[in-house]
Amino acid sequence: MTKRLILTRHAKSSWDDPLTPDHDRPLNERGKTAAADLGAWLASRGHVPDQVLCSDALRTRKTWSGIAPALPGTPILDLKPALYHAGPDVMLAVLRHANADCVMMIGHNPGIAEFAQRLLQVPPLNPQFPRYPTGATLVADFAISDWSEADWGGAALLEFVIPREIPA
Repeated sequence: MTKRLILTRHAKSSWDDPLTPDHDRPLNERGKTAAADLGAWLASRGHVPDQVLCSDALRTRKTWSGIAPALPGTPILDLKPALYHAGPDVMLAVLRHANADCVMMIGHNPGIAEFAQRLLQVPPLNPQFPRYPTGATLVADFAISDWSEADWGGAALLEFVIPREIPA
């Protein structure tokens, strides 16, 4: 059995209002475009989540809102406050409670970069991978029958992309 993870860092957020609390920052225009591009890219490759584990921050929710229209079906959206600025151990704990074959997780740096690095058996050659820039998306497979079995070094890389590398 195989489980697939689509791991996405939120798209570019706005800093227009310095008084906006971090949790409530929206996407800027570049971020909105990037989220839509990611949705089209995922759909074109058949990477369609059945369940979305998403930080409850506004920018992660808006990233999902930008991705979702391009995807067929209606994945289950689970807002997870624990994913807001979560470290890798918390992210793994949340993932281990997933219940779909293809799960998308939308989170934040710096935790998501370390999480991705620790999950993969072999990292992608993309020089941007260690930085995991905004909108970065990893698609990886685990040879497991249940997400409770997910562990460090257990994921095989399928694809890694950042929005500006998606062909127009």
